[in-house]
Amino acid sequence: MPVFLKLQEDIKDAMKARDSEKLLALRTLSSDIKKITIDAGRREPTDEDCVAAVTKAIKQREDAASQMDAGGRPELAERERMQAELFRVYQPAQLDPEELDAIVRAAVAQTGAASAKDKGKVLSLVMPQVKGRADGKTVQALVSALLPA
Repeated sequence: MPVFLKLQEDIKDAMKARDSEKLLALRTLSSDIKKITIDAGRREPTDEDCVAAVTKAIKQREDAASQMDAGGRPELAERERMQAELFRVYQPAQLDPEELDAIVRAAVAQTGAASAKDKGKVLSLVMPQVKGRADGKTVQALVSALLPA
């Protein structure tokens, strides 16, 4: 089932259950997906649009939660984390560390990267392969660890 259709079904279920918190979060995500679709000039959202919106929404919620923790608002931080967990259902399966390591090592070998100066070449090869399945900060840290300074 396409991701957007699953999201629409979950919105209907949240309405029937009268779960206002979940409904608000899912409607916000649906709106973000529709915005990406319209900006791309299409009528129907693709799974790529959904992955982009979900990834961005999760990152926003995690950043907001950490800021709220720092500001002494743990109840709001918990709400943001709950929404991020809710959105993870619509995200593709994440790569495990061994798979990610293998992809990065293959990219290092393919580009012939020898130092930190070549980090951009490696990242430009790896990121399209792992889009939506691995966090960019994690990939960057792994590439930095493999390439000497």
